[in-house]
Amino acid sequence: MPRTFLIDTDTASDDAVALIMALRAPNVRVVAITTVAGNVPVSQSTRNALYTVELCGANVPVYAGADKPLLRTYQNATWFHGRDGLGDHNYPAPHRSPEKLHAVDAIIETTEANPGLVIVTLAPLTNLALAVAKKPSIAAKVSRCVIMGGAPCCEGNVTPAAEYNIWVDPEAARMVMLSGLPVELVGWQTSRGSAVVHEDDITKILGFNNPVARFAIECNSHARKAYKVQTGEDGISLPDPVAMSVALDPSIGTDWSTHWVDVETQSELTRGMTVVDRLNVAKDDRNKAVWEPVTSKAPNAKVCWTIDTKRWKESLFTALR
Repeated sequence: MPRTFLIDTDTASDDAVALIMALRAPNVRVVAITTVAGNVPVSQSTRNALYTVELCGANVPVYAGADKPLLRTYQNATWFHGRDGLGDHNYPAPHRSPEKLHAVDAIIETTEANPGLVIVTLAPLTNLALAVAKKPSIAAKVSRCVIMGGAPCCEGNVTPAAEYNIWVDPEAARMVMLSGLPVELVGWQTSRGSAVVHEDDITKILGFNNPVARFAIECNSHARKAYKVQTGEDGISLPDPVAMSVALDPSIGTDWSTHWVDVETQSELTRGMTVVDRLNVAKDDRNKAVWEPVTSKAPNAKVCWTIDTKRWKESLFTALR
């Protein structure tokens, strides 16, 4: 039986490649794509998602969602991905339009109609936070909630402490972490170093000589330059496709552990930091009588620390070939 996926995205260059991987994966049925403001405004994110779906020849409904974070001023990442999120190559407008239903309601309806649904988030968590706030019972119906987000116990990409998706809407991220969803956190660190798509990988992908492979490289041209400025590493870093490869095959994650994970929302210095209780030192004293022992907080997320970079790249090549 095929696995059923819902993908929430702020569709820019790496999101588009992640969508291609899911849409082309065998034994996976993508039943809905929801869009949110993040890398680009939600209208552009929706347009980019529709364009990518059409490029793959797929027939998947796209639902537009939140146009700003829950409480914060919206801040995009067009400096990294280009004004249109896809490297400013003037791709044509998609033929299809988004569905009328709001993304938040689409998440609720899709989850209720598909018990065991896998949710994959590639974006700020605004839509998902609003969905679980509106209908908390959906959390128990999701089999996996794979989140590309966070920089657990390492440096961030937008501040020293935080990764962009979590930093943009930390209140939403915290709501999702504490919602009871079966969170699997795939942080930004997994897409760095040997996971970066280097020149020989790019040559191999272009050698597939098909429109989807060419698009995957071309739409990341702006992001490649920005990544080199940001980190000094040359190549295309693809955090969203890395997370998607783990969603498609969890064994690509080679080092996992389960912990209490929270998100910082009060401090400006560490706003959006994914705080992972690796040593079980966070104490849960809620609703405890004074004579009861205080126990460690119960784990609420699986954290992926490292991946098999060879297998990750093979999964990318398979999708683009």
